[in-house]
Amino acid sequence: MSARDEILGRVRAGLAKGDAGSRRAAALARLQAHPPGPRPTLAGDLVARFRDKAQSLASTVEQVDDYAAVPARVAAYLAGLGLPAQAVTALDVAGLDWAAAGLAWRSGVAVDADPVGISGCFCAIAETGTLMLLSGASTPASVSLLPETHIALVPAARIVATMEDAFALLRAERGALPRAVNFVSGPSRTGDIEQTIVLGAHGPCRVHLIVIGENA
Repeated sequence: MSARDEILGRVRAGLAKGDAGSRRAAALARLQAHPPGPRPTLAGDLVARFRDKAQSLASTVEQVDDYAAVPARVAAYLAGLGLPAQAVTALDVAGLDWAAAGLAWRSGVAVDADPVGISGCFCAIAETGTLMLLSGASTPASVSLLPETHIALVPAARIVATMEDAFALLRAERGALPRAVNFVSGPSRTGDIEQTIVLGAHGPCRVHLIVIGENA
């Protein structure tokens, strides 16, 4: 037995803790048996609900038919704001033809010099206009958090009604949680004592969402 095992064994004995696996199973069983709390029933078009809520949080939103149209729309968005046609992309969207749209781009982790970050998303939540982003080798969190402008690609079929639905989808498709789950609801913001809202204080000052396709 190593010194580490001996120390942790003493801690477990002192806390009267049993096997970690059995305790985890008991906790999961309790969560599954617990009745769910009240949640809203969202009727109608989830895409329209998501767009309206996202815009109320200062995101801008547009919709395209398919992924092939995305690079040109990104280039037009950046040109319309007088922003450089330069971006870092997460690996999950790096396969699009960014160069054909005139964008200088690279894929990977974002750095301070990157003005624009382009990412996908795991899913989006119609109730609150929120993106659910999972960290991983192909989806570094820095791409959505570090540049001043974040452009997110949102498949319409991945828009769910509520946060509970988002976590249910995560459990069904991934099982275990990734290292980080980030929820993005519009640009970063803060307010001083006089309640003056400032965008981009500790993250992107612009969030542009491109919804792809129609809701399934």
